[in-house]
Amino acid sequence: MSIIFCIFVVVFYGGIKMRNYGEILKEQRLARGLTLKEVEKGTGINNGNLSRWECGKVLPSIYFCEILADFYGITVDELIGREIVK
Repeated sequence: MSIIFCIFVVVFYGGIKMRNYGEILKEQRLARGLTLKEVEKGTGINNGNLSRWECGKVLPSIYFCEILADFYGITVDELIGREIVK
């Protein structure tokens, strides 16, 4: 019960809805027809880390989110799936 409540609070607190960041990372990469190695080459981020983030095993730091958002030409909010619900 408490886990479900915590997830609800994290996802919907303050009118903010969030998607799964790993899915978004993978969507951004695949939409551009890139491999993990190509993203590694373009960002300098190890493809092992990229893979773990896409699988949702590990959270990237804000530093890496900024690098990836810049690489994909999107905002950090878009990268992590943050969406303001009105």
